[in-house]
Amino acid sequence: MIDPQIRDLDFDAYRQVIRDFTDNELIPRENEMVSAGEVPADLVTRMAEVGLFGITLPRSVGGLGWTVEQQVLLTFEFTRSSAVYRSRFSTSIGLASQILLEYGTDAQREQYLPAMAAGECVMAFALTEEQAGSDASAVRATATNTPDGYVINGEKRFITNGAWADVLVVFARTADGEISSFLVDRESPGVETRLPELMNGHAEGPVAEISLRDVVVSADRLIGGATGLGMVHAMRGINQARTHVAATAVGQATRMLTEAMKYAGSREQFDQPLAEFGAVQAMLGRSYAELEAGRAMILDCAREFDRGTPPRHRIAAAKLYCTEMASVVGDRAVQVLGGVGIVGNHPVPRMWRDVRALRIYEGASQIHERNLARALPSLLG
Repeated sequence: MIDPQIRDLDFDAYRQVIRDFTDNELIPRENEMVSAGEVPADLVTRMAEVGLFGITLPRSVGGLGWTVEQQVLLTFEFTRSSAVYRSRFSTSIGLASQILLEYGTDAQREQYLPAMAAGECVMAFALTEEQAGSDASAVRATATNTPDGYVINGEKRFITNGAWADVLVVFARTADGEISSFLVDRESPGVETRLPELMNGHAEGPVAEISLRDVVVSADRLIGGATGLGMVHAMRGINQARTHVAATAVGQATRMLTEAMKYAGSREQFDQPLAEFGAVQAMLGRSYAELEAGRAMILDCAREFDRGTPPRHRIAAAKLYCTEMASVVGDRAVQVLGGVGIVGNHPVPRMWRDVRALRIYEGASQIHERNLARALPSLLG
């Protein structure tokens, strides 16, 4: 539940709260999280209390009502800590909440959005399948209409928060052959979740595989009450999520560059700090320039988002650039750290592994490159 005092803050004061929360609570407990193999439950409670589950939802449903630009500025702050923290509320603030906010029925909004804003209901976005990754339209899960509602069968994979979400937004094909979206309680009979044996990055917030076998949902769980709109719903959530992923890459790169700069200033070789070597200065300086380019790109997208229709191609470009940039900055930071970047529990190599996944989440880089290239005549014409 959001601390009532939070609701009285203007944006600048709230941003300072999140900055302090990141510096004083999230970053200091990263090693504890790694040792535990999961985000400590009391930190998830604190995330809810400071309002992180509600930053994208309007005040009318219990959220904080920040603009997309403000959401991006907040993301720059809390993603200076481990990206795993963000994963615990990422599906609630982007992928799932925005679908219900824009397309849900009045009853669906009333039932779920206030609980999501308070952090009392976590949703997961169950779209991806073995054959439906970059090609999301290849979904094979089915939803068969019956007198009792719909019976859903299918397999989902790589689902963030899938193992501990309260509700799944499941995409499945209905009788018309089109993709529709449904709200499915994770504890429903026939729903089974499995965690992977190994995660290369985001190890403390693993994605899940989900089996749905003869899962019965009532007709009022069809999002928006209409079939065939699943991909429209999905893209609304995905565009918001891509904006947040690009901002996350900027926050992660900021932290890695800061850590590399600190190390370069304190580590001496050949009787001088590493920071005095031209080669190291070149890596740090170029990293800062690229970081600032990414920051400007996603802030500009967010401002256009706030003016009306999400600028999907510019969001894709920002997501592509920022996530690739974060991996490059992380690689340079590991290089500056040398052996410390390979051995031990320094945060940079862990974050370097984590940001690698961002080039795959919400559309792989190569898909964005292809789609942007195909759109060039209209974008530049």
